[in-house]
This record gives sequence, structure tokens and C-alpha cells, in this order.
Amino acid sequence: GSLKSSVFILILYLLEGTLSNSLIQLNNNGYESIVIAIDPNVPEDEALIQQIKNMVTQASPYLFEATGKRFYFKNVAILIPENWKTKPDYVRPKLETYNNADVLIAKPNPPGNDKPYTEMIGGCGEKGERIHFTPDFLAGKKLTQYGPQGRVFVHEWAHLQWGVFEEYNDNQKFYLSNGKPQAVRCSAAITGTHGVPKCQGGSCITKPCRIDKLTGLYEQNCEFVPKTQQTEKASIMFQQSIGSVVEFCTEQNHNSEAPNSQNQKCNLRSTWEVIRESEDFKKTTPMTTQPPNPTFSLLQIGQRIVCLVLDKSGSMMNANRLNRMNQAGKLFLLHTVEQGSWVGMVMFDSVAYVQSELRQINSDADRDVLTRSLPTVPSGGTSICSGLRSAFTVIMKKYSTNGAEIVLLTDGEDNTISSCFDEVKQSGAIIHTVALGPSAAKELEELSKMTGGLQMYASDQGQNNGLIDAFGTLSSGNGAPSQRSIQLESKGLTLQNNNQWMNGTVIVDSTVGKDTFFLVTWTKQPPQILLWDPSGKLQSGFVVDAALKMASLQIPGTAKVGTWRYSLQASSQTLTLTVTSRASSATVPPITVKTKMNQDTGKFPNPMRVYAKVRQGALPILRANVTALIESANGKTVTLELLDNGAGADATKNDGVYSRYFTNYDANGRYSVKIWVLGGITAARQRAIPHQNGAKYIAGWIENGQIKWNIPQAEISDNTSQEEQVCFSRTSSGGSFVASNVPSGSIPDLFPPCQITDLKAEIQEGRLINLTWTAPGDDYDQGQAHKYIIRISSSILDLRDNFSVSVQVNTTHLIPKEANSEEVFVFKPENITFENGTDLFIAIQAVDKANLKSEISNIARVSLFIPPQPEDTSTPYPSITTNSTICGFHILKIMWKWIGELQMSLALN
Repeated sequence: GSLKSSVFILILYLLEGTLSNSLIQLNNNGYESIVIAIDPNVPEDEALIQQIKNMVTQASPYLFEATGKRFYFKNVAILIPENWKTKPDYVRPKLETYNNADVLIAKPNPPGNDKPYTEMIGGCGEKGERIHFTPDFLAGKKLTQYGPQGRVFVHEWAHLQWGVFEEYNDNQKFYLSNGKPQAVRCSAAITGTHGVPKCQGGSCITKPCRIDKLTGLYEQNCEFVPKTQQTEKASIMFQQSIGSVVEFCTEQNHNSEAPNSQNQKCNLRSTWEVIRESEDFKKTTPMTTQPPNPTFSLLQIGQRIVCLVLDKSGSMMNANRLNRMNQAGKLFLLHTVEQGSWVGMVMFDSVAYVQSELRQINSDADRDVLTRSLPTVPSGGTSICSGLRSAFTVIMKKYSTNGAEIVLLTDGEDNTISSCFDEVKQSGAIIHTVALGPSAAKELEELSKMTGGLQMYASDQGQNNGLIDAFGTLSSGNGAPSQRSIQLESKGLTLQNNNQWMNGTVIVDSTVGKDTFFLVTWTKQPPQILLWDPSGKLQSGFVVDAALKMASLQIPGTAKVGTWRYSLQASSQTLTLTVTSRASSATVPPITVKTKMNQDTGKFPNPMRVYAKVRQGALPILRANVTALIESANGKTVTLELLDNGAGADATKNDGVYSRYFTNYDANGRYSVKIWVLGGITAARQRAIPHQNGAKYIAGWIENGQIKWNIPQAEISDNTSQEEQVCFSRTSSGGSFVASNVPSGSIPDLFPPCQITDLKAEIQEGRLINLTWTAPGDDYDQGQAHKYIIRISSSILDLRDNFSVSVQVNTTHLIPKEANSEEVFVFKPENITFENGTDLFIAIQAVDKANLKSEISNIARVSLFIPPQPEDTSTPYPSITTNSTICGFHILKIMWKWIGELQMSLALN
């Protein structure tokens, strides 16, 4: 018993402070519970399963040696789609779902883009989101472009698990160092040649790289091609396909001057330095024996099994909680849960009651039967474990609890909740928790953490619609995207008098419209409901449930594309409107919004980061208006505009991930997160995938002393021809987090400006240096900083390590702008040598009015290159540099002498 308890405490310790869906654990140097999922749209192919096994088996010893015998792959679960044929060795998953898959095998999107990559939305040292491979890559059809699959997997694993970045730069392949062009690579000891591929049809020839006389750099199409025979062992994050490369760059061989993502995002540190600082590294020591080969389990997705476990205790009569729970439950049963799912229901107070055994949803009648089972009278105490145990019993009458889902809602405290933790862990069930009101059991989040479930919080502020949002987000983690419920709108308002209306619009775009569902709730009397479709036709047919104080309308077929208008009017009370829909097509992915915080616990004064990923399939949606509403346990709501500008909390510009820091703590306890997204005339879907953190595309390799080129990748352009305008609306629940250490009373200013991460520099005429960056704020990325400190150095490492004593630039007249504004500053270097061939490095620190300083910015560089003077065309003779030109010079001189004598002879005659 004490051992189980110790293991449980360890699991909670490892989970604390993180918000990762991943199930990966490190056990005695071996990574366990890795989930590799095959997308349902991938055609059935048993060979793909063997190819996954081969890749991981090849990767494990490569990882082991690359990390100094510290890490290897121990066991992997392969998630097989439900639409593939069943087999005796395929078993039902437990906690493994598509939502928490670490690797996704999917068809290329857009077609032809087989680049292996890892989604990364955080900063240096923060875990990535997910690795992406394509079937053709796994089948070995891309060996010449990316190298062996096992080596590529290790490259991507370093992104995913340790948060390191690329050591190449496809946008800037060369840089000037002491006036000479150098290839962006790590380590600098990697040797090679360079050339320009000229391709037509299926063949390419090599042209020499020309140097731009103004910049001193090679032309844009010039490629660096490493030699196949190398002795250098680093680095895996540059080009793992080189045979000799078996290590990550260390501080001894790291190329800190190379302008790549690793240097920019990780403060010039090598990849091995970042890996050494990881929690994985700190809790392991090198092994003395060779690790075993990985083992694999084959899991096949089955039908969805859900049991609602709903609190009906006496405290549920407060703040209209029971009725609000039933409204949210009815939305889930009528629309959110997918057709074909099995659903049961348990309610509890001091004991549990089975309201409905598992029932498969095959028709609207099945949904209606379940809604009639919702509890109606609150009474009694709170026994959460009784509800959970009863749910296990309901499920096991028909199925195993492995992979089944339980939606647990409670508003009460329960000091016996820990008594069923072991049963929960052993059940293999996923538990989603909804904490309602300020007094819900503090241990609820632990149930979600240990089972991979969602954690949500809804306050008693009904106009915020938090409870309906929580239940609306409970779509299947395994269902096809076309079957998932998508929330288009969620608004609420407390009307003060009879003359007040709640008016608004909701956009139905072309990617949704099937099963569109309008839901209106109220607290006193039914309101007047007016709804017009895009053609101006007034809709009728709302079904009123007077007991639950709600009305709903299902639009038949596919709803019209365009702007729908609504007007609700009633006497003084609270109204809410929720609109949900599904994809209009099984083959066209809908626009979706996925929301998360960087952590599930916020400890003042550490800021939180909120993220909203707005995508259509893999393609990012740019320039949307994205707003986060964060509500504290006190009922205070903070509104944040999220940005995709590559500054502040946002790691990468124009990747469809919108981000912002949250610092407006006002109380300890739970905070809920909700996202509104509006795509208007400026929003656009990018047709091409943006920059991806992934394996480098091999431009070519050397064969028999000659460069053999791969056909170049399709160009990824940032211009408007690569974008399509989209108009849409979405809302999304971002779950909840818990804040602690928030002082009572006034909150002190302990938040500095955020780090500047996008500093750029270029040289103008007269040796002036032009700097551009995004302004930080007074508190991270909000407000306005007080001043800037700019320093320069001719040594990049001196500037990083001794910033405070480096040469300071006069910034007397530089007044910081409002956060997220573009800053421009031009200066002429003084008190430092700046001549032809000089490399100069610049960094900025922001300071707020409380004299709190930001971290030092990324380091920008300029290289002074003075073009050579044009040759004097007045002399008839070429310059003499080699023996052959000397011979040519003498021959030319003799010829001129002979021509002169001939002309004179002719003249005399």
C-alpha cells in the first residue's frame, strides 16, 4: 500500500505544473507509453505498422549513443484507426487517444509535402506538441531527401521531448564572418561544397554560386552540400543524415555565430546544453549495459463509451447550478456526443444512483430518452467516489472500462475522494472533470491528470456560459474531424430591463453547416427569440423545454453559408446563446480552434501563457481576431487579445498559433479560459505550410566527386497569392488552471517587460545600423516599457555573458511604444571598431517604471562589407594573377606591337 501511494505521489509530482496531453514517462532510462497514431484517412496498409516498428527500433540505439548512453525507446503503442480491419492482436486502448498521440502518421497536407516536422508552440527547453510523418516517408520513399527514418525520428524526438531547435536556416543559408561567407551549420567543422542547382524535368546540373557585390553573400539559390565523408560527429539538429554525425552539438563545438533558430531562441546555447538542463537528464545516469529493443502494443480505436457522473447534492440548488448543469448536459446529449456512441448516466449525493445504463445513440429518440434521465431535485451530501464506482459498474456490464470516458461534475467538497484513486488508475478510464462554483473539491484536477482527461471550471456567473462551454468541448478524442461538434458562438448577457435586447451575429462558413444547432437558455421567463438566416428569412420551430428553461433549433440539412442574425428580448434576467455545428464535408477539414495554457498551475508572480491554435487541417489561419476571456474564482474576467506576431509569448510568427501572457491574477484558486475567434475581411487561410521545425531537406549529395541534386522543394511564399480569404466565427473552452501564492489585497508589480525575441539589424548608407523589433510591455507583453538599454560588441559571446559592461548605445531620445508596436531605431556605432570585414553584435534590454528588467534580447548581427572598387577600364591589359595570365600578357603585348608595326608599314606605303 505504501509503495502504491509513493508511486502515485511521484506521478503527481511529475505532472505538476505541466499541461501536456502526452502519456510519455521515463523509467530507468527508457521512454515508455509513447503513442504513435495512424490517421483514419490513411488507407489500410499492414506494412505501415511494420515500418513504424522498424523506425523506432533503428532509432533507439542511435538515441542511446547520441545521449551518452542515457536514453532509449522502451515501449510504444501504435494506435490503429477504427475503420481498419480488426485482428486478434489489436486490443482496445486505455488512455491512448488521437488527442494525446505523440506522433501522427497522416497523408501529406498539402500534397507532396512529406517533410517530417514537429509542432512547437513554446520556447527553448519546452516540450513540443506532436511529431508528423507521412506514409511515404515511413516507407523509405524519401531516403534521399531526408535520410534514414530512425535518425530522423531522433532529430524530431529532440524537438518534442527537450525543446531544442534547428541548426540550419532555409531562409538564410549563408552569413558573413570576418567578411567571408560561411554556411549556416553546426558544427562549423562540417565540410562541403556549394553550388546552384539548375533543374529541368527530372534532372539537374550544377552552376557556380555567384557572390552579390553589395552584400558579399552568395546568391539566394546557392546551396551548401556537405561532403559524404566526414569525421565531425555533430550535429544531429543540423543534418543527422550525414554518416559521421552521431552526436548533438556541445559548447565545445557549437557554432554560436550561425543565424539559426537554436541560437536565436536558446540564447546561443548548444543543443546538448539545453538537453542537459532537462528534467529527463537530471534524473538519469548513463547505463552500463546495452538497452533492450523496443516493444510494441497494437491498439485499435473502438466505439465511444461515455458515462455522465453528475452531482445532485443539496448545494446544487445554489446559484441555479442544477438547472444549468442540466442545460449543459442536454446540449451534450442532443448534439455534442457523436452518433453511434454508448452513453450511460449516474447521479450522486451521499450515495450514487444509476439513472441510465449504457445506451447506444442511433437516433434522436435515443438522445431524448437520455435527457429525461437528468436529475431534477437537489439533496444530500457529496460522495464522489460513490459516483465513480457506480460508473465503473455501469460500463463493465457491457464493456471493459479501458478507454471509456467519465464526465464528472461536482460543486462540493469531499474529503474521501482520495480513497478511490487506486481504482481510478487501475480502471483504464479517462476522467474529464468539471468543477462548478468556488467550493468544488480541490482534488478534482488530480483525477484528470492521472487519467489524461480534460479539466474544466465554471463559475456561478451564468452570463459567461462556462458550464455549457465545458460540456460543448467534450467531443471524442478519437472521432473523425467531420463528426466532431464545433462551437461557432457562445454569448451571454444579463438584461437589466424590458427594453434591452441581446443582439448579435454568427457566421456559418463553408467548412461547417451540418447539424447546426441553436440553443437559448434563460433564468426566469422564456424570451422572445428572433433568428434570421443569411437571406433574411426568419426562422421558426424552436423547441421549448420550460422545465429546463431552454429552447433549441436544429437546422435541417446543411445551414446556409453566411451571417446569421439573432435578437433575444426578455424582462430582467440572464440569457445565453450557443451555436454548434459539424463539418459540411467528410473530405474537407473544418476550421478548428484548439486552446491550451502552458501550465495547469500558475504560481504568482510567474506568468501564464495562453495559446489558441487556429487551423484548417494543417494549414494556419492568419490575421484572425482572437480574444481570450479568463475568469477567476472571484468572478473577475480579464480580456486578452491573442497575437500571432512572433513576439512576447508567441514563438513563431504566422503559424496560426495565437498567444499572450497572462499576469492579471486577482485570487488563488481556479481560473477558466475561453476563446473567441472571428475571421473577417483580413483573415486568410495560408495555402502553404509555414516554417516547420523538422529534418532538413537534403538539397543534394556528392557522388563520385560530383553533386547529385534532389529536385528542389516547392517554394513557400508569404505573398497574398498563397492565401485565401476566410470569414468564420468560433468559440472554444480552454479548460482551467489553478493559481497559488497570489497575495491578498493589492497585487505588487513584480512583472518585468517580456524578452524581445525578434530583434533584427541591417546596415544603411554611412555605416548606420537600422534596428527593428516588437515593443514589449510594462508587464511582459502588456502596457508600455519605460526605457531601452542597447549594447554592442564585436564578440557575440562577450555580449551575451557580459552585457552590462559592453559598449552602450545612446538611446536618450528612444521612447518605448505601446506593447506589440513596431519599433525602429537607427544609430551609428561609436567607441568600437567598425571597418570592412567587422562583425558587430547588438542586443536590447527593456526596463519598466519599477526598474524591473527584461531578459536580454536575441542577439542581432551586422557584417560590414564594403564592395570592391570597380576595375579601371582605361588600361587595355588584364590584371596579372597566374602564370597563364602572364603568358597571355606577353602574347598580347607582342600582338599589339606587331599590329602597330603593320599599321605603320601600310601608312608608309
